[in-house]
Amino acid sequence: MSEEILINVTPRETRVALVENGMLQEVHVERASRRGYVGNIYKGKVSRVMPGMQAAFVEIGLDRAAFLHASDIVRPHATLTGENGEAAAAPAPPITELVRDGQDIVVQVVKDPIGTKGARLTTHLSIPSRYLVLLPYSKVLGVSVRIEDEVERQRLKDLLAATIGLEPAAPATATTLAPRLGYIVRTNAEGQSREALAEDIDYLGKLWANIQEQMARARVGERIYEDLSLPLRALRDLMRPSIEKVRIDSRETLERAQRFVSQFMPELAERVEHYPGERPIFDLYGVEDEIQNALKKDVPLKSGGYLIVDQTEAMTTIDVNTGGFLGSRNLEETVFRTNLEAAQAAARQLRLRNLGGIIIIDFIDMTDEEHQRQVLRQLQKSMARDHAKATVYDMSPLGLVEMTRKRTTESLERQLCEPCPACSGRGSVKTAETITYEIFREITRAVRQFEAQQLLVLAAPRVVNRILEEESVAVAELEEFIGKTIRFQPEEHYSQEQYDVVLL
Repeated sequence: MSEEILINVTPRETRVALVENGMLQEVHVERASRRGYVGNIYKGKVSRVMPGMQAAFVEIGLDRAAFLHASDIVRPHATLTGENGEAAAAPAPPITELVRDGQDIVVQVVKDPIGTKGARLTTHLSIPSRYLVLLPYSKVLGVSVRIEDEVERQRLKDLLAATIGLEPAAPATATTLAPRLGYIVRTNAEGQSREALAEDIDYLGKLWANIQEQMARARVGERIYEDLSLPLRALRDLMRPSIEKVRIDSRETLERAQRFVSQFMPELAERVEHYPGERPIFDLYGVEDEIQNALKKDVPLKSGGYLIVDQTEAMTTIDVNTGGFLGSRNLEETVFRTNLEAAQAAARQLRLRNLGGIIIIDFIDMTDEEHQRQVLRQLQKSMARDHAKATVYDMSPLGLVEMTRKRTTESLERQLCEPCPACSGRGSVKTAETITYEIFREITRAVRQFEAQQLLVLAAPRVVNRILEEESVAVAELEEFIGKTIRFQPEEHYSQEQYDVVLL
């Protein structure tokens, strides 16, 4: 598989695209005015404890107070268990026993502010490097669940244990003599040597010591640690041996990227190169067009079918339709082939649009249980390359597949778009007929409240034209009823739902 990373840098915006076999799979956007907060560590102050929610609101210097749940607070004698580094299953004590109003607390952002919700916080700090994640308040040694080969998992776990000095044969270095810390081996570490892990452990040890110094002297609302900028995060998280090229159109960013790669992944340094072309790099690879397509609801399939992707506050739904695809055999075969293609396309759209939370995919009904199993397997296989954690559940009797995908940042649409001012995000506007009758009611209401000789109605041209052409009789009856003259004036800049009734 051919993979490339494209990095487009402008003074106020940076964009990163992951292209696989010529097709855009992921796009990440970071703007100077609105950098993400995930991974940042802050000195905060508890502003309000909410016993009924088992949570607290913490001021960390952002526009809105951030949310901290009791289960995300480190307990003095609690340890993390399991290979995924998640908190122990034991129930957390009441929030009132863990924090109090006005208390200073060091927290890390695990989810950016999304919509009207503030950032989500944790005190279980985690600091990533190229191959590892440091868990300062844990003693767990784990391996990413995305490394599925059991032999490789055990090899990496043994290497990690030996490197931090849990085996007699391990040399006594400054790192191994330090207080025991927890680590998770990242997916990128698959196939790596003990030396590579040792370099990361040393780097993380120095970084943690620096963070501890910052924690001791930081003021409330001050950022203690900030994650890498988008280009370097992309190299850290996306760079792997299968990446053939990293093309960057900014020389300044290229220099920083080369220094970063030379330090942490020297074997891949020669793959990072400058893109000097006059034509914008995203145009050359068709990325701009793909981004525009990712903002549309409909996704055409090669077979003639299509998907409808609908993102709401509660969940995202994906509806599969056969469209003009009739197939060459029978209906069941046509539906099966369409659903197989839709499963691949849906997985790609989830990555491309960065959709998370609860997702419902409405496949076309299939009567053959084996076909259902194959479509589900195709979806799971297509999701395997997704870096975000996803869980796919069995298909329901109605042909629905429920799944979840971890969401830490806003979706692509919500990063690049805003609710339509005409419909306020409803996705539809009232008809000209509906607005016409609203205007008639407003006129009746106005003349009962205020004295006027004449009324002037300002509205969108389409609404005014409809009133004058189709509702002229109704207007005459209304004028007779209120005993006043009504004049209508079209306003080009008015949206269809906008109007004003003026008393003269």
